[in-house]
Amino acid sequence: MKISVFGSGYVGLVASACLADVGHDVLCMDIDPQRIAQLEQGEVPIHEPGLGLLVQANLRAGRLRFSTGAADAVAFAEVLFIAVGTPPDEDGSADLRHVLAVARDIGRHMNAYKLVVGKSTVPVGTGEKVHDTIAAELAARGLTLPFDVCSNPEFLKEGAAIEDFTRGARIVVGSDSEQVKRLMRECYAPYNRHHDKLMFMSLRAAELTKYAANAMLATKISFMNEMANLAEHLQVDIEQVRLGIGSDPRIGYDFIYPGCGYGGSCFPKDIQALSRSAQAVGYEAQLLEAVEAINQRQKASLLRKLQQALGGELEGRTIAVWGLAFKPNTDDMRAAPSRALMEALWQAGARVQAYDPEAMAECRRLYGERDDLLLAGDRIQAVKGADALVICTEWKAFRSVDFHWLRQQLRCAVVIDGRNLYDPQAVAEAGLIYRAVGRQSL
Repeated sequence: MKISVFGSGYVGLVASACLADVGHDVLCMDIDPQRIAQLEQGEVPIHEPGLGLLVQANLRAGRLRFSTGAADAVAFAEVLFIAVGTPPDEDGSADLRHVLAVARDIGRHMNAYKLVVGKSTVPVGTGEKVHDTIAAELAARGLTLPFDVCSNPEFLKEGAAIEDFTRGARIVVGSDSEQVKRLMRECYAPYNRHHDKLMFMSLRAAELTKYAANAMLATKISFMNEMANLAEHLQVDIEQVRLGIGSDPRIGYDFIYPGCGYGGSCFPKDIQALSRSAQAVGYEAQLLEAVEAINQRQKASLLRKLQQALGGELEGRTIAVWGLAFKPNTDDMRAAPSRALMEALWQAGARVQAYDPEAMAECRRLYGERDDLLLAGDRIQAVKGADALVICTEWKAFRSVDFHWLRQQLRCAVVIDGRNLYDPQAVAEAGLIYRAVGRQSL
């Protein structure tokens, strides 16, 4: 098939590369000329394991190309994926400007049947807005052309996006059209051989499915963090509780690790957008609001524990931070707990020495050069001469540490473990003051 993908961000680029890799002829379009120039050279501007090699291989094979021309992308293919960003608006609702701009371009340039596939995460009813926008542009041109709009939400985890796209548990398509079903079956046939993973439902149901999935996962995280906070007051080790409830197959072990809160481009934005959607129809989504409130409180807990361990005074202190990305195997720092911590430390007059295996360039882009931030070359440089260490991301590189060595590096011998990486007893025996999440303070 010939397929055009509007948007070369995280979702659009992964979709483009994976669809090209199974033989489709894919044109990925973006309005950012610098980004397109990079991609044409095989340079991938985001960190996602395996994505660079996949893009380069399909560029060489001629199955993947890039363009800044909307008219070219519309003319190129019958199937047009919209995979542009939907950033939060000022009130937390999803900003649909980019989605509707693509819809307008499609309506302005199409001259034959098109299937428009919504890949972006959007509120319920967006597909109808896309349909109406295209229809309005066609009417302005005095044309009546057939087209369909369907929803095909992505379920990609950063750090495992290629695996999720190629071996995902389900492929959701929102449409009642038999033609749409036929085209989408053809599109995903190479990834649908083992068993039929395609799930067809109404357009609105598909849009809500994406939000509901992310909301459920975020709820599990906030629930476990709530239990961890309670466990601290009850003098219970939350790790024992996690194993106890995770063994129940109705609950499972996924997404029940307590920590310093979720971040990234999806959960925070999608929880807020779904809450605003509820408000728009007069419904108070109390659980969603609680999930977000708990997460914000959890991010702030790192600073609170640090202040307690250091006697309350942070001004003039130097704090080492291990982990800047919101999760391992990505360089994404959007809504990351590390950002909330560092910004609070700077406001309190502290200095930060930070290290992350992948997110150093992103941190420099966000904060620039400043006297109260040292971007360390490795984890060793980050802790050298620091008063305390805070762990924000559970990278494998941080899981094994010589605690006696660490005790010698830290002036105040304080470790705040936001990801429960270590055995509290082993850390304490090395002479360190240890504070984790839902575990005994030693």
